[in-house]
Amino acid sequence: MKATVQTDFSPLFRERHSVRYFDATYKLSEQEIKELLEIAGSAPSSWNLQHWKFVSFTDAAAKEKLLPIANGQKQVVDASVTVAILGDLEANRNAEIVYGPVIRAGLEDAYAGYTSHQILFTQIEEAYAVSETSSYRRDEAIRNASLAAMQLMLAAKAKGLDSGPMVGFDADAFVKAFKVPQRYIPVLLVAIGKAAKPATATSRFPVERTVVWNGFEPNASNSPLT
Repeated sequence: MKATVQTDFSPLFRERHSVRYFDATYKLSEQEIKELLEIAGSAPSSWNLQHWKFVSFTDAAAKEKLLPIANGQKQVVDASVTVAILGDLEANRNAEIVYGPVIRAGLEDAYAGYTSHQILFTQIEEAYAVSETSSYRRDEAIRNASLAAMQLMLAAKAKGLDSGPMVGFDADAFVKAFKVPQRYIPVLLVAIGKAAKPATATSRFPVERTVVWNGFEPNASNSPLT
């Protein structure tokens, strides 16, 4: 009987810190960047619609164009690659692409828990139709793209790289400068490369402050607000 190999991945999560200073001489190949983005794209998403688009900045001129939009944060230039994660406001249009092969293969048990693809597609379209006047499309775009962004940073750490997320940028200016279609909204930027300076570890709340067991109750002793 073969022994089960236990691997502790906790250092991957605990040692990931946001880096602001990158080694500008360190370069990643296109293939290495694609491997990172492939892993990022395996993140979970609602209905598996994969609500993300990645804009990768590796060219010096493109990075310089991005710099003022990112409020002069030099990491967008010095990092090997800066990835803009965009959220898809029309992810419902991905349904046919995602599920077409499943339908043609007759794999009815792969319809995200639905008994037929017709029921699945109808629910997706109804959700997006109703949401034209609500925040649903935007919420879903940001929520799911953020999952991919976090997975991208963990993928970078797993490969011995460093990363730094940024939300301090002018989203409207980004859309205009890089001709982003109306279908997408900028969610955040992630700089990836090799740190020139060690990241400063920051404190985190103890779990006792962030967890609430089984719901909030008035005057409950386990409330993080007490």
